[in-house]
Amino acid sequence: MNKVPVTVRGHELLQEELKQLKSVARPEVIKAIAEARAHGDLKENAEYHAAKEQQGFIEARIKDIEGKLSHLQVIDVTAVDARGKIIFGSTIELFDEIAGKEIIYRIVGEDEANIGAGLISYTSPIARALIGQNEGDVITFSAPDGEKQFEVIEVKYV
Repeated sequence: MNKVPVTVRGHELLQEELKQLKSVARPEVIKAIAEARAHGDLKENAEYHAAKEQQGFIEARIKDIEGKLSHLQVIDVTAVDARGKIIFGSTIELFDEIAGKEIIYRIVGEDEANIGAGLISYTSPIARALIGQNEGDVITFSAPDGEKQFEVIEVKYV
């Protein structure tokens, strides 16, 4: 299977979530199941069924994160000499020529993406248009809501 790129911070967040699920959430749900079993008849015990369902969600998420961690390629953008080019992990200050405003985005892995926080997936149309560009370049790309045009103001590797 191909390696999936992720930033250092994205890798840390996945590891923290996995640790929390294994050391806090899993023991809590096991305790809840034990308490629900103590109440007797399991057929009509809503607490038991809810706890078992929660356990299923937790175990599935643990398996999902462990699978992702085994296929990640952690990219530390501060250690890469990109010579001013936009690459995975870059923070880019753009000027939206249509809206007339500045926007800051950081290109991250799919699991890290959060457009509200300015984190865009490397697979998004805008990131694909930006990767390989330099400061001063003007990019045009097709977004779901129409044609967009941005000027690259600054590229940072933080």
